Amino acid sequence: MENTTAQIKQDVPDKKLFWACFVALVTTSFGFILRALTLPQWGEEFNLTNTQIGEIAGVGLWPFAISIVLFSLFVDRIGYKNSMIFAFVCHVASAILTFFATGYWSLYIATFIVALGNGTVEAVVNPVVATMFSRDKTKWLNMLHAGWPAGLVLGGILALLMGEESSWRLKMILILLPTVVYAIMMFPRRIPVNERVQAGVSYLAMLKEVGILGALIVIGLIVFQIGAIAEWSLITNIIITLAIVAVFGYFVRSLGQPVFIILILLMIPVATTELGTDSWITDLMTPEMRKIGLQAGWILVYTSTIMAVLRLSAGSIIHRISPLGLLALSSAIAGIGLLLFSASSGAMILVAATVFGLGKTFFWPTMLGVVAERFPKGGALTLNITGGVGMIAGGVIGAVILGFIQDTTIEQNLSEYDRLNNTELHETYATEEKTSIFGDYLALDLTLLNKADDDIRKTVTNIQEGAKKEALRTVAIFPAIMLISYIALIFYFKSRGGYRAVILEKKEETEKFE
Repeated sequence: MENTTAQIKQDVPDKKLFWACFVALVTTSFGFILRALTLPQWGEEFNLTNTQIGEIAGVGLWPFAISIVLFSLFVDRIGYKNSMIFAFVCHVASAILTFFATGYWSLYIATFIVALGNGTVEAVVNPVVATMFSRDKTKWLNMLHAGWPAGLVLGGILALLMGEESSWRLKMILILLPTVVYAIMMFPRRIPVNERVQAGVSYLAMLKEVGILGALIVIGLIVFQIGAIAEWSLITNIIITLAIVAVFGYFVRSLGQPVFIILILLMIPVATTELGTDSWITDLMTPEMRKIGLQAGWILVYTSTIMAVLRLSAGSIIHRISPLGLLALSSAIAGIGLLLFSASSGAMILVAATVFGLGKTFFWPTMLGVVAERFPKGGALTLNITGGVGMIAGGVIGAVILGFIQDTTIEQNLSEYDRLNNTELHETYATEEKTSIFGDYLALDLTLLNKADDDIRKTVTNIQEGAKKEALRTVAIFPAIMLISYIALIFYFKSRGGYRAVILEKKEETEKFE
């Protein structure tokens, strides 16, 4: 359908649609922070280990990859609005199931469902905003993704003001507030067709941008995570992954864009640094924040406020420094912030939080911006695979590795304490045999520990608190890897004449709105 009105609307982006996308993204982080704030309560109420808590935090992230990849493959055909209806149903269903949760598996399933809804939201809002603002993608994707920290701030403040004594069930139901708002705002709007479709780029050409190597990465991550839950063998995981990739490769016959492959691999340390740390930061900072009389959740609210403000003002920053330069600078600052967290106490925690907040602000949306600018032929698929790999990495690696580091460090430090003090704490309390994707480990039997005398509980608590800081120190390795990689990419583009966005020219005869 082509007429004067449609052309005007195409030339002037629908700001009301942008803000509807913004609120939808707020909803995804609303649920994230509500889970982050209630994870310690779930651990106590349902006797969960640190790794089990990490697995629940992780399942709030990795199923995102399933929905974002699947919807990206077909979203141009099934429609962006129909996809958002599915997301709405997921958000409502998850809130109800969480409210009536009775243990590990019910929490796991409810969190899995909300992650599917969150992935669907991003499968829609990222390509929609990139299409509406095709000449200034990095700026507007940063502004869009201010919705993530804004949701953390709003959801966090509401939950924290309810107080620690309030039921976590009531806190988790708060996700329905932004869910209803985005439904009211978005469903009446006309949504533009993706820029790839408007430019007449074929479906096959889109798949070729991802290629066999890109498919191998994302399919491998998804299959291995599903395999971990289904307890498939390593051989089974490999066979399933290679079979799916082989079918994809037969039709596509392309390895994919090399720089795109590098960028999606970089989403693994990006997600571990940002989402993995955010999943745990409330629990990790609880001991130190108690010393200054504040709930630990305020750390996440504070760093998120920094992120929201900076992302909304991203335009002036991005025009002064290239996207890759911004990513390199952010990596250095985030690494310093994590090291400060691991060594700080008292009021210095707020200094560390400020540095870390500054560092992590631009990672996610700027990575999406670089992919959208350099690989527009990939349409919704390249853009959303980038986010999908990040989310699954945050869930499978980031959230779980922080829990695993804590559990194994506690086990090692208990053994060392026993050796130095001729005690048997490890043999008595580290008796829970557990398995994770990083290997087997022995976790504390919290039921038995709670029956111990005060001196023993105090000793073990001190060891646990030390393990929390060790986890943050270990994660600082990831931004160091990112810094080196972004500097290498800067030199690569410099050797080819500099970094420039690729622009697709629209074909007049194509449909511009759903």
